[in-house]
Amino acid sequence: MGHFTPLNANEQFKKDDDGLNVRTRIETIYSQRGFDSIDPADLRGRMRWWGLYTQRKAGIDGGKTAILEPHELDDEHFMLRVRIDGGRLTTAQLRAIGEVSETYARGTADITDRQNIQLHWIRIEDVPAIWQKLEAVGLSTTEACGDCPRVIIGSPVAGIAEDEIIDGSWAVDEIHERYIGDKEFSNLPRKFKTAISGSPVQDVVHEINDIAFVGVVHPEHGPGFDVWVGGGLSTNPRLAERLGAWVPLEQVPDVWAGVVGIFRDYGYRRLRTRARLKFLMADWGPEKFRQILEDDYLKTKLIDGPAPAEPSTRWRDHVGVHPQQDGNFYVGFAPRVGRIDGPTLAKIADVAAAHGSDRLRTTVEQKMIILDVAPDQVEPLVAALDALDFQVRPSSFRRGTIACTGIEFCKLAIVETKGRGHDLISDLEKRLPDFDQPISININGCPNACARIQTGDFGLKGQLVLNAEGEQVEGFQVHLGGSLGFEAGFGRKLRGLKVTAAELPDYIERVLRRFEEERTDDERFAEWALRADEGALK
Repeated sequence: MGHFTPLNANEQFKKDDDGLNVRTRIETIYSQRGFDSIDPADLRGRMRWWGLYTQRKAGIDGGKTAILEPHELDDEHFMLRVRIDGGRLTTAQLRAIGEVSETYARGTADITDRQNIQLHWIRIEDVPAIWQKLEAVGLSTTEACGDCPRVIIGSPVAGIAEDEIIDGSWAVDEIHERYIGDKEFSNLPRKFKTAISGSPVQDVVHEINDIAFVGVVHPEHGPGFDVWVGGGLSTNPRLAERLGAWVPLEQVPDVWAGVVGIFRDYGYRRLRTRARLKFLMADWGPEKFRQILEDDYLKTKLIDGPAPAEPSTRWRDHVGVHPQQDGNFYVGFAPRVGRIDGPTLAKIADVAAAHGSDRLRTTVEQKMIILDVAPDQVEPLVAALDALDFQVRPSSFRRGTIACTGIEFCKLAIVETKGRGHDLISDLEKRLPDFDQPISININGCPNACARIQTGDFGLKGQLVLNAEGEQVEGFQVHLGGSLGFEAGFGRKLRGLKVTAAELPDYIERVLRRFEEERTDDERFAEWALRADEGALK
């Protein structure tokens, strides 16, 4: 239980001082004395507990990512992650993020695939002022990164959607209020990811979270949640497993705390590469995990419950115009690969307010939603969003493409992603203007799968490859036919299937044309990719 020896460097700095304590040093020392005053264990360790990562020094190519030492890769600026539990924002909060972006982050802003917003080019001298600005409107960066419970992703239409099974908003708020920033759970073996959704769309990628609560209806007890534990991707992907337990809404925070407690006490701390909860679940299995949870942490038995049905729709991102429970509508729109900027965030807030809304949401697909739109305001809002190039009725390519931060800012990345994804969308829209099938293109700058490469129709893992002239260039190893929700799995990786960045539009066009030629009625790309001849996938 607790620490296992010998301690690796991460476990040592956590044992020496809790990550939450670094805020005082940031406010009283580092922001006053500048970047060079920061203790290395704070710089590359504890500052993550407050959403701060050093970003990649400009001009360092992908071939040097695994060669240079951390201090050689560090720029003297930071990425700052704003924590947005449940993806819930007010127009005032969105404006505040936009103002921080313009004032302190050179206008940068990216919506992540965990509903957060990330800013870049942050100076340590400005961090206290940024916190003051965000916290004044109810936002924070507390435990946005680090070995702790990170953002709680939730259905972006919780309490709103007409077809909702159960509203999990109370549980998101209660977990945040009780446990986020609490030192009971601020020293975990690795990061801990949570998802809560009562939507039949299953809109929180529950299969790849450490813990997920999925809305179901128990035949005797009514609406509640099915509990999943031990999912995660990176270089050792694993799908979460059901505990077979039905949990009522009021019990969700206690079950959550019990699972986090198990991870804290039993998780593998010696080897950083085996420190995620998925490795413990793989060794224990769901029956033992549930027994220890019930006997040692909850002190009560859980109720057996049913598994969730398949998602109610193939597109699970809420893009488009959809009815709310109250007769109004919510309107989802598609930024390109989650990239926005500070001034545009303010414009989105203004557009929402002008059409009667004060509430917005981010999604796990790097999209946004405006809630509470009156029927007579729907089309004017759609027109206003289109004018900002935020399409409510986007192509399959704009709707289905996500990308991680990439080499522009990330010290782990090998290739560029955001700009490439932006251009790929335009290219495919021109090449395949009539393609209308749901498709996901997940672009990742390295093997760590922040953009969920193993679960996309096209999962693109950034690496250096050889072109036709034998030169080393940016490219991708290709995963095909991964999916979540519908027969969830990690798809297919063909031996030697690598594509240069320049060849990527040609390659995807070629494969999608074959898919359209060979697919049976109502066959999804993932189903076709798993049965297709290898030659059709090259």
